[in-house]
Amino acid sequence: MQEYFDTNKKLWDIKTDFHKESEFYDLENFKTGKNPLNKIELDALGDVSGKSLLHLQCHFGQDSLQWARMGAKVTGVDFSSKAIELAQNLNTELGLDAKFVESNVLELDQNLEGKFDIVFTSYGTVGWLPDLEKWAKVISHFLKPGGTFFIADFHPVLLMFDWDKKELSYPYFNTGEPFTEVEEGTYADRDAPIQLKEYFWLHGLSDIIRPLMANGMQLTDFQEFAESPYNCFPNMTPLENGMYYYGKRELKIPHVYAIKMKKV
Repeated sequence: MQEYFDTNKKLWDIKTDFHKESEFYDLENFKTGKNPLNKIELDALGDVSGKSLLHLQCHFGQDSLQWARMGAKVTGVDFSSKAIELAQNLNTELGLDAKFVESNVLELDQNLEGKFDIVFTSYGTVGWLPDLEKWAKVISHFLKPGGTFFIADFHPVLLMFDWDKKELSYPYFNTGEPFTEVEEGTYADRDAPIQLKEYFWLHGLSDIIRPLMANGMQLTDFQEFAESPYNCFPNMTPLENGMYYYGKRELKIPHVYAIKMKKV
């Protein structure tokens, strides 16, 4: 697995350089107060003031820093050294008190101590992880009894499509082996001069939910959405409400799911 992780880390280190300059992340407006969080996660977690929040796979920390702006005591985690360095610099520049840790999320119990009121992760996360059993154990390890785990991510049905060819090309369920592609550009800047290999895994909803349940989590809410808050895939169509959809609108393909759980 280390080869896969090393390859993906190299990719995300390079992506960070382009993402921080991209219109997609709109970093300058974020610095002056723009909220990058979406209604889905804001509604789910509500008032986070005074709560400890662990953000897994935080990239360069925009969402982590926004939770800190809203009063949470935040720790963000990512395996990209460049992303963590940028997150730490932004934290200092904005005068916030978030903490950032460089770590593979599956090894986080070896690199971080403490328990949290909330464990949060969102949008483009589990597809980079081969082992959701270990992932669920890490979440349970860091979550206080009675604490909340929340994930919003792209729906596994949407991820079955080859977005350029507009056809189903990938299986719904995890096959155990990674898929590999050479990525050209990036979702935040499709013209970026990036052409690097990546490894990813596909997970059905049961692959995600069952390990969490087996590690002391109780489902409190589950939602699916027929549109995405991000225009991050080819051939998406904008809606008047600022959301985007792929394919034929009348088919209502699921784009995003949200799971909220409580540690018992």
